[in-house]
Amino acid sequence: MAKKLRWGVLSTANIGIKKVLPAMQLGRYTSVDAIASRDLAKARRVADTLGIPRAYGSYEELLADPEIDAIYNPLPNQMHVPWTVKAAEAGKHVLCEKPISLTVAEAKTLLAVRARTGVKIGEAFMIRSYTQWLRVGKLLRSGRIGQLRSVAGFFSYFNDDPANIRNHVESGGGALLDIGCYCIQAARYGFGQEPRRVVGLVERDPEMKIDRLTSAMLDFDGGQAIFTCSTQLVPYQKVLFFGTKGRIEMEIPFNAPKDRPTRIIIDETGELFGSGIVVEEFPIADQYTMQGDAFSRAVLEGGEVPVPLEEAIANMAVIEAVFRSGQTGQWETPRS
Repeated sequence: MAKKLRWGVLSTANIGIKKVLPAMQLGRYTSVDAIASRDLAKARRVADTLGIPRAYGSYEELLADPEIDAIYNPLPNQMHVPWTVKAAEAGKHVLCEKPISLTVAEAKTLLAVRARTGVKIGEAFMIRSYTQWLRVGKLLRSGRIGQLRSVAGFFSYFNDDPANIRNHVESGGGALLDIGCYCIQAARYGFGQEPRRVVGLVERDPEMKIDRLTSAMLDFDGGQAIFTCSTQLVPYQKVLFFGTKGRIEMEIPFNAPKDRPTRIIIDETGELFGSGIVVEEFPIADQYTMQGDAFSRAVLEGGEVPVPLEEAIANMAVIEAVFRSGQTGQWETPRS
């Protein structure tokens, strides 16, 4: 058995070259061996900068490389499924950036591809492999704050640049697909189940047409979740889990820093001045390193990837239901 999984990267997308790839290169089980761009010169520049051994001037050339075991796919959202299919059919395992697709129907086509090719396909929700999230999951399952009854999330940043791909509606831009998906993931992870119904409010930018302010309520068996996400508000993020005996607050739940410890706040008394608060601090770590290693270990050791297709489809079903509710003004049932 190989000690490290050999990775190739489709495109020189910013999220890859600035965050994910440098982190994966530090992994115990990951080796970034090749990168491809439709511009060979650009691929070579990035490869030289990051110390990646091979550069290709087309995605097809990379997929044909027999010394690549897995593909990281950070292409624009509308290209996720087509190139994940091509990578799988080339015999490569695939870690695809979120959201894995633009619709539930599109995501479900990957189930047949996975069955036919036998490769592993996962969605890149890095939080699901990260220390603070694993700890929160353990605390919730152990009953540390009693029965979980409510989850509240907020995630925002400001970007009104029409040229930015996150503001292109045809490319899956907008708040819900880009960052609201994390809030949905947090609620589903906290309750460990799927919501029975959802209701949402969606405000779209009058020129760019992307949703710039979206809020939703998710109705679970035994509890509720609320969240707001926006691409045109002051940058902020927070997730809170409220139980019958206490609460857990995640200070920086999604863009966890790689250069300082992360913290969660546990309050088991409800004393409003904070006398009952316990703070747990986690050592400095890069969540993208942990994501790459978790996926690589699943391949090398024959386990399950952190966020398999079934999870990706379930999350997309909630996203679709929120969008439908924004149009109908009614409660909608997620359909996966």
